[in-house]
Amino acid sequence: MSRFRVCTAIGMTTALLASCSGTDHKPVADASTPAAKAQPEFVVAARDRRGAELPVLPPPPPPPPPALQEVVVTGARAAPGRQDLRSASPIMMQAPAIAMNRLPIDMPRRPGYHDEGRDKFTAVAENPFRITREEPVSTFSIDVDTASYSFVRGALNRNVLPQPAAVRTEEMINYFPYDYRAPASAAEPFSTAVSVFPSPFTAGRKLVRIGIRGYAIQHATRPRANLVFLIDTSGSMNEPNKLPLVKQSLSMLVDQLDAKDRVAIVTYAGYAGTALEPTPASEKSKILAVIDRLGAGGGTAGAEGIRQAYALAEQNFDKEGVNRVLLATDGDFNIGITNQNELKGFVERERGKGVFLSVLGYGMGNYNDALMQALAQNGNGTAAYIDTIAEARKTLVEEASSTLFPIAKDVKIQVEFNPAAVREYRLIGYETRMLAREDFDNDKVDAGDVGSGQTVTALYEIVPVGGPAAIGDLRYAAPAPRVATASTEYGYVKIRYKLPRSDSSKLIETPIARANEAATFDAAPRDARFATGVAAFAELLKGGKYGGSLSYDDVLRIATAARGDDAYGYRSEFVQLVRAAKTARSLAQLGQQ
Repeated sequence: MSRFRVCTAIGMTTALLASCSGTDHKPVADASTPAAKAQPEFVVAARDRRGAELPVLPPPPPPPPPALQEVVVTGARAAPGRQDLRSASPIMMQAPAIAMNRLPIDMPRRPGYHDEGRDKFTAVAENPFRITREEPVSTFSIDVDTASYSFVRGALNRNVLPQPAAVRTEEMINYFPYDYRAPASAAEPFSTAVSVFPSPFTAGRKLVRIGIRGYAIQHATRPRANLVFLIDTSGSMNEPNKLPLVKQSLSMLVDQLDAKDRVAIVTYAGYAGTALEPTPASEKSKILAVIDRLGAGGGTAGAEGIRQAYALAEQNFDKEGVNRVLLATDGDFNIGITNQNELKGFVERERGKGVFLSVLGYGMGNYNDALMQALAQNGNGTAAYIDTIAEARKTLVEEASSTLFPIAKDVKIQVEFNPAAVREYRLIGYETRMLAREDFDNDKVDAGDVGSGQTVTALYEIVPVGGPAAIGDLRYAAPAPRVATASTEYGYVKIRYKLPRSDSSKLIETPIARANEAATFDAAPRDARFATGVAAFAELLKGGKYGGSLSYDDVLRIATAARGDDAYGYRSEFVQLVRAAKTARSLAQLGQQ
């Protein structure tokens, strides 16, 4: 028989068997599925050489479904069984007594899953040069946040350049402590340090460094702390550098507290609730046990968590102490109120009751910095980004007093430049902290706080009269003077602040005197030179237009020469980050953690 006839006979036999079968036929499964791979491709009768029909082996039965153990997913952890949430352990959230989400306890999660490219930052244009004759006054709120520097470090340690909006120059500069003279007493809680020296950005221009240092509260006299840890336990926190690092961080902070302090814990995921009622810090084992048992899963009802945390802080308000909510999150709110302006309005109203809000940011890939900044700036608190256990130690152990205990609030700086000596000026950084001129004397206008012993640095680049102008003269306006007068001052600095329990501000004033000017950059104060190197690095990372011809190698030269005393190694680490930036990629590789 020809091959054609054999093939035809087989095809007809197959069709007849299929039509005579009494079973229902379903579409063939995808060959890539486990079920398809477990079954033969054809279930037809076969014959041997003598024409005898061979028995057909039926397909193996499907495996029985796995026995699933139901879990009730709450905002804080998953508990086996149908446990009534009203009788749950302390770490369970307060929620309706229903099973919210029933999932297999061994629900698969793609190995190595990591969000990428969803970090949210607010892009703001750099401060431009301004003509002194037209706008002689510059006003801004101080900023002691350090989140930007830590995020930049986290990106560079992954060999990726940070997005330009993530680089805030003032936070890069203020990450480092500076050796300014300490104030004499808490009655006048600031000392000032003003210096003038040549700018490395453009020849013929100068830099003005304004530094302040806050009074350091002694441990024996510091106020009591009424703290509420508000912890994000949603599914997005289920990464090693998120909830596990949060638990390590807060455990270290608990070890810094003493018997007069109190700690409460609120968690939030799909719902929010109290995990620990206010507890004396002397009961460390109880507090640490609650922190240790926290787990991640579910949505992110951050707004409800914030509301409950503030309510708990107010219920236990300490009139003689510091009342603070400490939010630990990646900022990925997705349940309830998520509008940034609504959340900002809420914390603005709550700060008037004496409860402050500080933010600790974690994770990378879906980090919502824009929300973190809005909450911290309007909650009379600070924003820090914790990317490593070393950063947690810096923020919550070595600088615990600065993080928790303010020595002044609503701190504003106003600089009036002398048109006879300064043609143009620009403030380096602080773009999100600018204030109107009239806001300086208005005690109703909120501004930044300074913690115990903290230092704050601001840099201005100025164009002296007769120097290389950034803005040309107008055709129909009188030209700017070409020669400076014999003035002894470049300008005048005013600092306005309130003591922590006062609603009336006080004023500190100091001139920017020519007597404080260094003839060369290398003769400038060491701390001023290092701050300049950090500012130049930030300018390079942002791709800014004011860096002149400075390169990463120039930054390395400046920072290395001005490193000075570096007890904790922060400045040495900065030098390594500059080297890393020279070879870092512009975009993260998909799937990189």
